[in-house]
This record gives sequence, C-alpha cells and structure tokens, in this order.
Amino acid sequence: MKTIQELIHLKESEDKVEFKQAKGGNISYNGGVKTDISKRRRCILGYVTAFANEGGGYLVFGIKESHPHEVVGTVQNLGKIGELESNIYRDTGIRVNISELYDEKENRVLVIQIPSRPIGKVYKFEDVPLMRVGEELKPMSDAQYLKIIQEQEPDFSQKICEGVSIDDLDIDAIKNLQRAYSKKQNNKHFLTLSPEQALNDLDLLIDGKVTNAAVILVGKKSIINENFPQSVIKLEYRKNESQITFDNRYEFDGPYFAQVDKLWKTINLRNGSFPIQEGLYVFDIPYFNQEVIREAINNAVAHRNYRLNSEIIIKQSQSALEIVSPGGFPLGVSLENLISVSSTPRNRLLTDVLQKTGIVERSGQGVDKIFYQTLKEGKSAPDYSKSDDFQVALILSATIEDKAFALFIESIQADLPDNEKLSVQEVIHLNQIRNGYQGFKLDKKIIKMLLSRNLIEQRGKTSGTYYVLSKSYYEFVDEKGKYSKTDWDKDQAFLIILQHLKKFGTAKMKDFIDLFQDRLTRRQVRTIVEKLVESKELNQEGSGKGTYYTIGENFKKGMELLNKALKIGFEQMKDDDSGEMTKNDQK
Repeated sequence: MKTIQELIHLKESEDKVEFKQAKGGNISYNGGVKTDISKRRRCILGYVTAFANEGGGYLVFGIKESHPHEVVGTVQNLGKIGELESNIYRDTGIRVNISELYDEKENRVLVIQIPSRPIGKVYKFEDVPLMRVGEELKPMSDAQYLKIIQEQEPDFSQKICEGVSIDDLDIDAIKNLQRAYSKKQNNKHFLTLSPEQALNDLDLLIDGKVTNAAVILVGKKSIINENFPQSVIKLEYRKNESQITFDNRYEFDGPYFAQVDKLWKTINLRNGSFPIQEGLYVFDIPYFNQEVIREAINNAVAHRNYRLNSEIIIKQSQSALEIVSPGGFPLGVSLENLISVSSTPRNRLLTDVLQKTGIVERSGQGVDKIFYQTLKEGKSAPDYSKSDDFQVALILSATIEDKAFALFIESIQADLPDNEKLSVQEVIHLNQIRNGYQGFKLDKKIIKMLLSRNLIEQRGKTSGTYYVLSKSYYEFVDEKGKYSKTDWDKDQAFLIILQHLKKFGTAKMKDFIDLFQDRLTRRQVRTIVEKLVESKELNQEGSGKGTYYTIGENFKKGMELLNKALKIGFEQMKDDDSGEMTKNDQK
C-alpha cells in the first residue's frame, strides 16, 4: 500500500487513481436515491467496478481532487472498514484492500486499492460494464467489451526470464527433474543427458534462454527470490481449524523440484490414519491422503496466477487442510463444471513439464482424482466454495463422515477388474444419492449403469421416483446393531417406532422393517425390536406370522424423549442414556 506522500504525487489518468475530498464522508456506497444515471454511477461500487475493468487502481478519500492534492481528512466509512470490504465483495465479487493512513496533523485518509479484473472477465454496476472517461464513469464500448471477453491468457511460464542464464539454475533440482521424467516416461536415456540438453528437450530453455517455468521449477533459491518471490509456498499448522494464529509456520521457497517431496513430508509429520476393519475388509484411511494432497498442491503450483504477488498458503489442522492459491480458476472453469471440463492451462509450459514428469495428472484429471479418493474414503466432498475470481480455495476434511460408505466402495472396487472399476462420476453419484442428491442433477446413463450393477435401488413411481443405495451399503454395521452412519441406538430408534404406534396402534415386524428400509438392515431392526421387547418398552403378542407389537408398559421414557424431540423440532437432542440425535437421525 502506498504512503500519503506517494499518493499525492500520482496522476489520476496515468496512475489510475481517483481522489475524493469527502471530508464529511458523503460518498454514496451504491448510488443511493439518486435518479440521474451519471451521478448515480459515481459511487464507491461504480468506481470499484470501473477501476477493476481497467486494470486496477486506487480510490482515495480525504485528499482534494485538484492539484496539489491537499490532505483534508475524511470520516468516510469511519469504524466500518471491515464492513465496507465485505459489502464490496458481496456485491461485486471483487477483493479490495482498504486501509487508513494519517498525516502529521492526524488527518485521516481512506484508500481502497482495487485489483485488476481477471483475463476475459468484465465487471458490471447495475448490469452495465463501466469504464472511466475523464471525470465520468461511462458504459464500456461494444468494441472494448468484445475485446475483453475474447481475451486468451498468455503463457506466463513460457516467457523468457530476462537476465537469467543456465548458470542460475540448481543442478540438484535438474537431476530430480530428470529422474522424475525418466521414471514417468520409462526413458533411462534421459538420465544420461546433460542438464542443458534435458532442459532443451522439455522446452524449458528456448534458444539457450531460460524461461520463467525453468526458474520456478529448477532455479537457484536466490534467483527465485529475486525474480519470483511470490512463488514461495507457506505451510501453517494450527491444532484447531478455527484458530486464528498458527502454532508453526514453514516456508518452501526453493526450486519446486527440490521442494515437492519436502512439502509432503512436512505435512505428513502430523498425519495419522483411521484403522478400518469389517469382516474381510481391513485397511487404513489416512487423515490426509498423499495422492489427494500432492495433487491439490501441485495443481495450485501449476495453475496459479504468477502475475499476482500473493503466495500459495496451506493451512493444516487436525481436522482439515486448506490450500489457497492466487488467481481464480483457469479460463472456462467454474464451480459448476469443475469436474467435467478440460481447462485451458494458465501456465501451459510449466503444467506440461509437471505432467511429463508425473508430478500432476493430465489436464482435467487432477480434480477427478481429488474427488474420487476423498469420497471413496467416506469423507465429505472437496470444498471449493470459497473460490472466486481472485483465488482458488480448496478445503479437504480429515474426518471420516461415513465409515459405511467407505466400506461399501471398498467392497465394490475389490470385486471389479481394473477396467470396470467405478469412475469418479459414478462415485460422485453414489455419494449424492447417499446424501439425498438435493440440487444435484443425476445423469441418466450413470443411473442406469448403477441400477444394472445393483449398486442402487429405485423407489417410488413416475414423478415420485427416487433412488437409494443398495442393501449392501446398510450391511456394514457392528455386532451391536448400530448403524455406522448415524449410530442409532435402541432409544433413538424407539422414537420412530413410537410415532408409528401412536398413529396406527399396532405393527408387525414387516412394518418396522419398511419403516427403516433406507437406514437399517433387517437384522438391525430385529435386534432393536427384541431389545425393546426385553426392556418392556414394546409388548409382543401373538405368534408366528400373527405376531404384532404395541406400546409397552415401560414406555414413559420413550414418551419423554418423543415430547422433547418434538419440542425442539427434531434439530438436535441429547439425553444422558440415548446419546445424541441429529436431524439425519430423524430422517
């Protein structure tokens, strides 16, 4: 951020700055009640939009517009800087940086630093793309608008890094690169090449000149810090995910081919695993899967925007790992098509070298692997929801959300030959069906395949058709009859049974099995009912096919539980004997 002295020497057009005296803090946030269009646009949101469209700039309050730009101070948004930042991001999607500066007379100056728009992106104020024309904010011309949306991102990594020679590259890092390429391509001859020839073959040298990709991947630490200090990767560890300050911090600022293994080893120091054992299935699920973490970090290195001065930040805790990389998704990629689209690499040469050396998957497959490995371990889906035009944020959970689902997928894959194993889209569909697939459009071809393999079952008719996982999913339970997903016990199940009996008076075993058909197996239901009869919370009458059940004499506890659950709307219930009931339990 610039100082006041630096700001007052800037020229509005050349240096992209707008001065506003605003001594009384009277600049509207969004145009307010003004009806004149030209005046309405000259508000905070209007200037932020226009500056972003024109490559970024500064909106300065508390300094006179006319030369010599006298500092007069302002109360604009006094005490509400955080709120202003949040509101601008909410309404535009633009991440501004706001700061307060003071001169020797304690005059307050408010500065909004606005970043440049991403390649191919146009921002709008009230559905109009704005640009600055003299003192006015005007609609962008059709020619300029068309030029922007047709932009292609130039390959930063392929550009020559001026002033750098092959002597500025790290020999050990180059050897690591050669070993990785030789192994991935099964090409032992590549190990015998001179460093210069190896780099030439991978286009990291062009006519003897060093590319930006070469510096980032195999450059000496001093050269990287001099040319691309933003390429450092910072790893922060916190015991708790919500903790603000970190307990430990590590920086990886050398050539990437010398850092990639060190980075994973540092993360793995605090890694662990969940032992899973169920019948024939015995395996461990790591808190953080090596393939997933390495792919996610390597993707961040390959696809980040190196023109931005921000670093890649990795935040690790006991329950989650978050990776934030500068720059939004590459062209053509969004949250909606993240898995299905093959993107245009932002750094094509760098990405190409990482693919050829086996560091990252081929374009479009890296995210597939991240989703596939995460979901098959019974964890929640990778979360990209914090991503926007200026950063890609990925949150990976270390917690197993559903042990039964992990066992279910493991059992399926174990029985299938390699060429028939479940694809990432099939695993995603199974996961969505497990969660009720609200807001998720199912693919008819995938559903047909899952039905043919008996991995899902169709319920309902015509417009009421829906799908549930096959019965084999519900068989992965422990000896006590607890369902591994929701850990229902006898008292929790009794709440559902009690509601049924209060409505119908009596029920047969088949009624109870139907009642829990999407949640519990027949064996589980029978075990629970037998326990309820034994504790006299249910009465069993009749015999054979004529056996039926009614509310037992010892039903007071169940009624108390039911009334309590109804009172709080089935959102959450804790009871000394029955444990915890969640919304999913009641479903």
